[in-house]
Amino acid sequence: MEPNTLLDSVLDEAGISHAGLAAHINEAGRARGMKLRYEHTAVARWLKGQRPRGQVPDLICEVLGERLHRALTLDDIGLGTPGSPRAPATPLSGFVERATALWRSDEQQRPHIVAAPAVTGTPAVIPVWEWENPPEDSDVSRRGLTRVSMADIDMLRAARAHYEQLYRKAGGVATRARVVGFLNAETAPLLRGSYPDATGRQLHRATGGLVAIAGICAYDSDAHGLAQRYFHQALRLAKASGDRGLGAYVIALLVNQSLFMKEYRQAVAFAESALRASGSHITPALAADLYAMQAKAYARLGDGAGALSCIRRAETAADRIRPGQEPDETGYVQPGLVNVQVAEALLSLGDLGGAREHATAAVGTPAHDRGRVHRLAMLTHIALRQGDADRAGATAVEMTERARGMESRRLRDRLRAVREHLAESGSAATAEAAELIDGALRVPL
Repeated sequence: MEPNTLLDSVLDEAGISHAGLAAHINEAGRARGMKLRYEHTAVARWLKGQRPRGQVPDLICEVLGERLHRALTLDDIGLGTPGSPRAPATPLSGFVERATALWRSDEQQRPHIVAAPAVTGTPAVIPVWEWENPPEDSDVSRRGLTRVSMADIDMLRAARAHYEQLYRKAGGVATRARVVGFLNAETAPLLRGSYPDATGRQLHRATGGLVAIAGICAYDSDAHGLAQRYFHQALRLAKASGDRGLGAYVIALLVNQSLFMKEYRQAVAFAESALRASGSHITPALAADLYAMQAKAYARLGDGAGALSCIRRAETAADRIRPGQEPDETGYVQPGLVNVQVAEALLSLGDLGGAREHATAAVGTPAHDRGRVHRLAMLTHIALRQGDADRAGATAVEMTERARGMESRRLRDRLRAVREHLAESGSAATAEAAELIDGALRVPL
């Protein structure tokens, strides 16, 4: 059950409260001979995704339509009958309205949006299946009030790069509100604007990259259901753009989230889908990351042969990476990233020597602070497993110093995990590092 962002958006536009809508529904029902006793709690349930019974969806359209002085359909308020055909006027019009409604609800911090859990099973798989399979978008042109130019698209690309760098330096908690505000203020009017097919494809590609950053920030803020919805939006935008490489990048983000959620078989399947469907459009950097994440998933599943096969493929792809020949989105695949991914896979397989070799190589390679924190955390964990308390303590101290000032739930998770392992060691070197981490964790987000 997904939150009804369309109904939430229309309610906000109409300027009517939950209790006010319930009262108007009861009154409209009485005019039809119905005895309704809805309260604000019922409206809250509808916003969380529950479908009202009987004629109530039609009454909602009637009440809100009168308030806004325009006719509303069930699709307009997110209550269209599942599986019913949609109007074919503009292929992406319905998606655009749903996407922008989510951005608006996120910016307004609607609790049922921010706290929504991630979907699993078939609802999680369908967006990936739809991206990989026909039909494709034959024409993404649109008629609107604002004419979209290449300068607008360049602005979106620049914004994506800016927010990505901000995320790396300050974390997703601090960055998310900024990128979502930009989506609402600048991106939504462009998507609803006027553009021919060729310009529209570039617009959807640029928007997809920006929406993916919003998803990354939501993931880093522990809003996993919201992050997943952003990733699904970015995947739909990638399909509209016709850029298979962008779609594979978005799926890599879904693979990473699946690993975090311990959906290891899903992670393997998603990575395989990206590698298969993108074909020659996939870049060496993205292929290396996907194979490395597959290796981690196979290792967690206890499939050593599968993990080692993927490790070899990841290393082969990493050797083919050429700076300057990758799209902006794969810039996160910096030297050493595959090493730390492989180290994690080998650690799960019990190969401590191999894991330490790869983790040491990763730490010895330059990286932005966020990436370096993760690499140092991995090396600390491996050193503790090998009984090297002095190395673990020194590495943990450097990790903690690098993490200071970053507002990130994921980094705090890494710090807590390292702190627990340090405390279990019981040595003076690790006790000092654990105390330093305690101080860093006391700083509220």
